[in-house]
Amino acid sequence: MNHIKTDICIIGGGSGGLSVAAGAVQMGASVVLLEGHKMGGDCLNYGCVPSKALIAAGKHAHAMTTGAAFGVTPVKPTVDYAAAKEHVASVIAGIEPHDSVERFESLGVQVISEYGAFISPTQVQAGETIITARRFVISTGSSPFVPPIPGLDKAPYFTNEDIFDLKTRPDHLIVIGGGPIGMELAQAHVRLGSKVTVLEGMKALGRDDPEMAAIALERLRGEGIEIVEGALASEVTGKEGAIAVHTKDGPTYQGTHLLMAVGRKPNVDRLNLDVAGIEPTRGGIKVDASLKTTNKRVYAIGDVAAGLQFTHVAGYHAGVIIKSALFGLPSKQKTAHIPWATYIDPEMAQVGLTEAQAQEKYGDALTVVRAQYADNDRARAELATTGLVKVMVVKGRPIGASIVGASAGELIQIWALALANNLKMSAVAGMVAPYPTLGEVNKRAASAYFTPKIFDSPMVKRVVRFVQRF
Repeated sequence: MNHIKTDICIIGGGSGGLSVAAGAVQMGASVVLLEGHKMGGDCLNYGCVPSKALIAAGKHAHAMTTGAAFGVTPVKPTVDYAAAKEHVASVIAGIEPHDSVERFESLGVQVISEYGAFISPTQVQAGETIITARRFVISTGSSPFVPPIPGLDKAPYFTNEDIFDLKTRPDHLIVIGGGPIGMELAQAHVRLGSKVTVLEGMKALGRDDPEMAAIALERLRGEGIEIVEGALASEVTGKEGAIAVHTKDGPTYQGTHLLMAVGRKPNVDRLNLDVAGIEPTRGGIKVDASLKTTNKRVYAIGDVAAGLQFTHVAGYHAGVIIKSALFGLPSKQKTAHIPWATYIDPEMAQVGLTEAQAQEKYGDALTVVRAQYADNDRARAELATTGLVKVMVVKGRPIGASIVGASAGELIQIWALALANNLKMSAVAGMVAPYPTLGEVNKRAASAYFTPKIFDSPMVKRVVRFVQRF
């Protein structure tokens, strides 16, 4: 048995763990990184990167069918599904070196390609190596949650961990789960020529603002995706190429392939948390505001920390704990300024409170302002007028923003900046945006907050009339 002593031992080589490893070792700490599967974690191999690459392929196919209004004759594209998947693989391959064992070893990180498990509050074992560390960081991420639907153990199905390996286009893909993962992959597949049915036990895109979700769902249904809400799967039967999903008190849906996309579960089973005195929760591992577990030597970050499950949150968590673990300075996470996006078309993005959340918290103190994409000249030029920016404001400061429309994931960033820095609406309204850009829609939303205060104010009118006498 080998024994290693180190400053920081990181369990999990996903985006959060890699960020901690790179930052800590370059600042002078000794670092051991444990990864028993693939470097880069879910984001690189099964999540953000491959899904956006497949979405891009679907976007190009869809563009060939929608050019009539621009004077371009629509044609039905010939889709080589296997080649689209090769594009996905090539994108992953292009990013892999940045997350590779070789790169991190070149930085000075000792990488052990084994899973880690606690054997005491201060030690972890990985294969034939025992690591004693001053501090540990758990960054094991999450995996697809597959509910115990009767018959599912006997029927073939995909999750986001293996759907990207499929090289033959599904004739009819049934997706169980109408959240971001399910909807992104549903639209990508319908654009690449598959028939797609989405079965959602509650509300599709139910975590998002209902007004925004309704706009997105109308487009998705318009592209031919069958979206059935309130359809709780009660049984799955069939075999490869012939799948049937039976719904509770409802019809049976037939397809050729099945994708399970009902959520995520934290990866904690291998860790032996109880041995280390670390308290788990239903959503992962219990942490305080500084991301420390109930064992104060151990941090948990990213998906496993029982909070928002996004790659950029794991990266943000890495910055929070580096300040604490390396410099001994107080450092706490915040969530109010964390944005997220769903990369369907039209895109959806959110930061801070939704309208319903803001209304519940602030009541009559809340002002909601809106700006329509249809009033934006760049959106009109590109026929991308389906969209809305909605900003929740209290005492002149934005407390949340919801966007649905083209490039929503880009447009939300100015509101994330505003929330992170406690900026006023006047900061966005005072911005000069280049013309014509979609970014002007944010400025229009900010200006809408001041419109009634300026143009509908009797006092302003009296002042103007008085000045004009001279």
